[in-house]
Amino acid sequence: VTGLKIAAVAGDDVLAQLPADALLDNGQTLAELGDRVISANAYLGVDGIVHALEADADIIVTGRVADPSLFLAPLVHEFGWAADDWERRGRGTLVGHLLECAGQVTGGYFADPGYKDVPDLARLGFPLAEVDADGHATLTKVAGSGGCVTPATCTEQLLYEVHDPAAYLTPDVTADFSGVALQQADPDRVAVSGARGTARPDQLKVSVGYRDGWHGEGQLSYAGPGAVARARLAAAVVRERLQLCGVPVEELRCELIGCDALHGETLAARATGEPWEVRLRVVGRCATRAAAVQIGNEVETLYTNGPAGGGGATKAVREVIAVASLLWPRTAVTPTLDLETLP
Repeated sequence: VTGLKIAAVAGDDVLAQLPADALLDNGQTLAELGDRVISANAYLGVDGIVHALEADADIIVTGRVADPSLFLAPLVHEFGWAADDWERRGRGTLVGHLLECAGQVTGGYFADPGYKDVPDLARLGFPLAEVDADGHATLTKVAGSGGCVTPATCTEQLLYEVHDPAAYLTPDVTADFSGVALQQADPDRVAVSGARGTARPDQLKVSVGYRDGWHGEGQLSYAGPGAVARARLAAAVVRERLQLCGVPVEELRCELIGCDALHGETLAARATGEPWEVRLRVVGRCATRAAAVQIGNEVETLYTNGPAGGGGATKAVREVIAVASLLWPRTAVTPTLDLETLP
């Protein structure tokens, strides 16, 4: 392949700009986190991508960019929407929000057999949108592919990750989805209308990444009659062993996958009947890797030192990179564009 023009949109890295007293939404300052901070990236909007399209780029690679902006930018470029055309930018952001999770709007993460049936899910087709110059759109997918596009699939994606439907803050516009209408035009074709927009926020969200210790984890399965009781005894043994050994654990979670891992003990107690197979999962957060390793080791020793019938032990250790957020003035963030053409 020759002659490709590749654009790189940067400027999202604002780590060097942030003062030590910058306050994160977890209540800590950058100074308190110290050298544990490893990154700070602002959510950029369409500007850098539009400039890349104006430069006739074939491939555009970006840093941290808001998901809907990836779809709004081609519309702004193609139709020449003004920077303060909030109405059309609101409609374009709706299109981007519906498309941003790909197969999620064509039946993925939607299927629930007997309630919401999705045909041919193994060949799920990704969505596409036909958009006119005013931002009105029809959502569809490639003919012959699996999945479906319906007002129901679109509604679930519309509500996904939206904090306030009447004021959805993005780097490009404050979008208003409260009046959106979805209409089945033809099979697998949904007309989308009613989005609006007002001026974009003066501040951008910044995600700050920092080291937050280590996770140590161990798992073991129990099966047959009494599996739940044996697994609960195993969890109690591990808890006591970690205390006896003086392992410094900042947080510890013991759960039975298939019983209370998702719903907790209170809701799990309402279930009728006992599962004949459960999987014990013990996970803890520690300040050091050495301490985290001991959690998985104690679960593994249940093979011969714990209740009967445990099997399939696994253990793992991983560093925790946590994320917290703050707001930063838009005027302090400048997208940059680098272009390179392959010979």
